[in-house]
Amino acid sequence: MAVRNFKELIVWQKSMELTTEIYQLCKQFPREEVYGLKSQICRAAVSVPSNIAEGQGRKSTAEFLNFLSIAKGSLCEIETQLIIATNLNYLKIQDTVKAQNLIVEIKKMLSSLCSSLNKP
Repeated sequence: MAVRNFKELIVWQKSMELTTEIYQLCKQFPREEVYGLKSQICRAAVSVPSNIAEGQGRKSTAEFLNFLSIAKGSLCEIETQLIIATNLNYLKIQDTVKAQNLIVEIKKMLSSLCSSLNKP
Protein backbone atom coordinates (compact mmCIF):
# COMPACT_ATOMS: atom_id res chain seq x y z
CA MET A 1 0.00 0.00 0.00
CA ALA A 2 1.51 3.31 -1.12
CA VAL A 3 -0.10 5.48 1.58
CA ARG A 4 2.53 7.04 3.84
CA ASN A 5 0.12 8.89 6.11
CA PHE A 6 -3.46 8.17 7.18
CA LYS A 7 -4.43 11.74 6.25
CA GLU A 8 -3.96 10.76 2.59
CA LEU A 9 -6.77 8.19 2.85
CA ILE A 10 -10.00 9.55 1.40
CA VAL A 11 -11.94 7.25 3.72
CA TRP A 12 -10.25 8.96 6.69
CA GLN A 13 -11.08 12.39 5.23
CA LYS A 14 -14.73 11.39 4.75
CA SER A 15 -14.91 10.00 8.27
CA MET A 16 -13.61 13.33 9.60
CA GLU A 17 -16.40 15.02 7.67
CA LEU A 18 -18.90 12.61 9.26
CA THR A 19 -17.53 13.34 12.73
CA THR A 20 -17.98 17.07 12.18
CA GLU A 21 -21.53 16.49 10.91
CA ILE A 22 -22.40 14.37 13.95
CA TYR A 23 -21.11 17.04 16.33
CA GLN A 24 -23.20 19.65 14.50
CA LEU A 25 -26.30 17.46 14.75
CA CYS A 26 -25.73 16.86 18.44
CA LYS A 27 -26.06 20.57 19.12
CA GLN A 28 -29.81 19.99 18.67
CA PHE A 29 -30.00 17.42 21.48
CA PRO A 30 -31.63 18.47 24.75
CA ARG A 31 -29.34 19.46 27.59
CA GLU A 32 -30.23 16.38 29.65
CA GLU A 33 -28.67 14.18 26.95
CA VAL A 34 -25.19 15.62 27.36
CA TYR A 35 -23.98 12.51 29.22
CA GLY A 36 -26.29 10.05 27.49
CA LEU A 37 -26.99 9.56 23.81
CA LYS A 38 -25.13 12.72 22.79
CA SER A 39 -21.94 11.55 24.45
CA GLN A 40 -22.31 8.04 23.03
CA ILE A 41 -22.85 9.11 19.41
CA CYS A 42 -19.99 11.62 19.56
CA ARG A 43 -17.62 8.97 20.91
CA ALA A 44 -18.70 6.57 18.15
CA ALA A 45 -18.14 9.27 15.53
CA VAL A 46 -14.64 10.03 16.82
CA SER A 47 -13.91 6.29 16.82
CA VAL A 48 -14.24 5.97 13.04
CA PRO A 49 -11.37 8.21 11.87
CA SER A 50 -9.36 7.34 14.99
CA ASN A 51 -9.43 3.62 14.21
CA ILE A 52 -8.59 4.20 10.55
CA ALA A 53 -5.61 6.32 11.61
CA GLU A 54 -4.43 3.90 14.28
CA GLY A 55 -4.76 0.91 11.97
CA GLN A 56 -2.83 2.60 9.18
CA GLY A 57 -0.08 3.35 11.67
CA ARG A 58 0.31 -0.30 12.67
CA LYS A 59 3.01 -2.57 11.29
CA SER A 60 0.91 -5.33 9.77
CA THR A 61 -1.93 -5.56 7.30
CA ALA A 62 -3.79 -7.87 9.71
CA GLU A 63 -3.73 -5.18 12.38
CA PHE A 64 -4.91 -2.55 9.90
CA LEU A 65 -7.80 -4.81 8.83
CA ASN A 66 -8.79 -5.28 12.47
CA PHE A 67 -8.95 -1.54 13.06
CA LEU A 68 -10.93 -1.04 9.85
CA SER A 69 -13.40 -3.62 11.14
CA ILE A 70 -13.76 -1.66 14.38
CA ALA A 71 -14.38 1.51 12.34
CA LYS A 72 -17.15 -0.30 10.43
CA GLY A 73 -18.72 -1.33 13.72
CA SER A 74 -18.67 2.27 14.91
CA LEU A 75 -20.48 3.33 11.73
CA CYS A 76 -23.26 0.86 12.53
CA GLU A 77 -23.37 2.25 16.05
CA ILE A 78 -23.75 5.81 14.73
CA GLU A 79 -26.47 4.70 12.33
CA THR A 80 -28.39 3.09 15.18
CA GLN A 81 -27.96 6.10 17.43
CA LEU A 82 -29.24 8.46 14.72
CA ILE A 83 -32.36 6.31 14.47
CA ILE A 84 -32.79 6.46 18.25
CA ALA A 85 -32.34 10.26 18.17
CA THR A 86 -35.02 10.63 15.50
CA ASN A 87 -37.36 8.24 17.36
CA LEU A 88 -36.96 10.43 20.45
CA ASN A 89 -37.59 13.56 18.34
CA TYR A 90 -34.15 14.98 19.12
CA LEU A 91 -33.47 15.14 15.38
CA LYS A 92 -35.62 15.31 12.26
CA ILE A 93 -34.99 12.60 9.67
CA GLN A 94 -34.28 15.19 6.98
CA ASP A 95 -31.55 16.69 9.19
CA THR A 96 -29.71 13.35 9.28
CA VAL A 97 -29.60 12.78 5.50
CA LYS A 98 -26.04 14.07 5.06
CA ALA A 99 -24.76 11.92 7.93
CA GLN A 100 -26.65 8.86 6.67
CA ASN A 101 -25.23 9.32 3.17
CA LEU A 102 -21.70 9.68 4.54
CA ILE A 103 -22.17 6.49 6.58
CA VAL A 104 -23.17 4.55 3.45
CA GLU A 105 -20.27 6.01 1.47
CA ILE A 106 -17.71 5.32 4.19
CA LYS A 107 -18.95 1.73 4.67
CA LYS A 108 -18.44 1.12 0.94
CA MET A 109 -14.99 2.70 1.04
CA LEU A 110 -13.96 0.61 4.04
CA SER A 111 -15.18 -2.55 2.32
CA SER A 112 -13.17 -1.69 -0.80
CA LEU A 113 -10.09 -0.90 1.25
CA CYS A 114 -10.42 -4.19 3.16
CA SER A 115 -10.78 -6.08 -0.12
CA SER A 116 -7.69 -4.45 -1.59
CA LEU A 117 -5.67 -5.19 1.55
CA ASN A 118 -6.75 -8.84 1.46
CA LYS A 119 -5.41 -9.33 -2.08
CA PRO A 120 -2.08 -11.20 -2.26
